[in-house]
This record gives sequence, structure tokens and C-alpha cells, in this order.
Amino acid sequence: MKRYAVFLAAAAALFAGGASALTDGQIETELNKLEQVDASCRVYMVFRNGGDEAVKRANLDLVLFDPDGVIHKRLRFEAGPLVPAKTLVKLFDATDTDCLQISEILINDVVNCEVDSGPREDCVGLFAVSSKAEASLTR
Repeated sequence: MKRYAVFLAAAAALFAGGASALTDGQIETELNKLEQVDASCRVYMVFRNGGDEAVKRANLDLVLFDPDGVIHKRLRFEAGPLVPAKTLVKLFDATDTDCLQISEILINDVVNCEVDSGPREDCVGLFAVSSKAEASLTR
């Protein structure tokens, strides 16, 4: 079976399908499921905001790679708003993409990030990754 992977920019630690250790203020970001829907691959993400501050906006800059490691597609996904102490499921469709064509999803950057106190430059560090899908994750 194909393995799926999600990577966060500024990678530091490897998690093999388990939950990462959260620190105060982080947002658990879980790749939960990939599902073929007609000609699109639907990606389900679960977000849990462990902080005291809402994330008003956080655009994830995603790059999808094929099994040969060649870039297949690049897209933006709006993860916000993410309110404190709340779990949210968000999804997006990678149009004209078979899920078996995706071997890796790189979260290349978090752009246009804004929290309650205003714009934030270092949002990548807010996101801690885990997976329930068949995936290996790095952050």
C-alpha cells in the first residue's frame, strides 16, 4: 500500500504515525484521512488549538509530491480560524489528483498568519503534527 507523508517546514523531529508532544500554545495538526472523491483526493485534517489565543488566519502553503518525488501540485489551504480549546476538522480537495499519486504533502510555509494579538511571522512553530492516516510525519 502507498505511504502518505506530511512534512512541516523547519523539520526537527520524526514521528512514525504517533502523536507529537505538544507544548503550551501549540496547535495539534493531524493528518486524519485521505479519500478519493471522483477525480479529487480529499484530505482531512484535525486541528486542536492548545493555546489561549485564537488563530484568526493561517494559510498553509502546500506542495504535493508524486511517488517519484516530483512536484505534482502546489496549493493554499486556509486552516484558520482556530479558536482556543476547540477541535476542528477541516478538509480540502486536491482537484484532478488520485490519492495514489500523492506520496508526500509538504507544508512549505504558514503565510498570512494572524492571531488575536495581530499578525505573526513565526506561525510554523505553532503547529505540532501527528497522524492517524498511514503516514510518516516530520516537523
